[in-house]
Amino acid sequence: MITLSSDFGSPYPAAMKGVVCSRSDARIEDVAHDFPRQDVRASAFWLTQTLPYFPPAVHCVVVDPGVGTDRDAIVLRAGGHALVGPDNGVLLPVARDLAAADGADADGVEAFTWAYDDPASTTFHGRDVFAPAAAAVHDTGVDRVEERPEATPVEEYVDLRFPEPSVDADGATGEVLVVDDFGNAITNVPGDVLAERFGETVAVGGDDVPVRRAYAAVDPGQRLVTVGSHGNVELAVNQGRGDEAFGVTTGSDVVLSL
Repeated sequence: MITLSSDFGSPYPAAMKGVVCSRSDARIEDVAHDFPRQDVRASAFWLTQTLPYFPPAVHCVVVDPGVGTDRDAIVLRAGGHALVGPDNGVLLPVARDLAAADGADADGVEAFTWAYDDPASTTFHGRDVFAPAAAAVHDTGVDRVEERPEATPVEEYVDLRFPEPSVDADGATGEVLVVDDFGNAITNVPGDVLAERFGETVAVGGDDVPVRRAYAAVDPGQRLVTVGSHGNVELAVNQGRGDEAFGVTTGSDVVLSL
């Protein structure tokens, strides 16, 4: 299997699929092509919420603000998976998760730069660099990446780690990592901060907000604080947009007072 993820929208992913189909008989699965445009960190977060649910596969990810520059193409091997994409950090958080899920150290990720010569376009490496690389890795085998002449093992590459929140007995200070399509503002604050607070309230920016396990536990249009499927605290509104109601966006500071 080869999965495809990008911020391309449509129709660019179709060209990538055409390249893969012309070079490999791999099954192709789309993860998403509407990742936040040119937002490496937000895309990296969504990869951690999706790719671990796939069986071992080759994952081609193209969120590439540096396309056409001297940034490297990279292949990461982690937990039976291979991840192909730009060397800008977008692949690292999920690669560490995949390695840890396979019983390896969370940093047990092997990295290879991928050489390429004069792609047809300097603006569409998804089609001209990464899709061909994903097909080659798939057909060679994830466990044999180093046999490819394009692959060179490396120890240094662009890393990306999500910011750590500050947590103490009085509450937590963090930030919004992403806002999903429902308007839920997903923070980097771990959900266990609220472990003893369900059914009560927490102060967000000075306002008391109910802490509930489900959106529908409050009236439509009412704000709430909850823990999402990702395990993090999120600011939400039942049948509404949490980002608008709380006045936050990606990167906004969030202070929770218990």
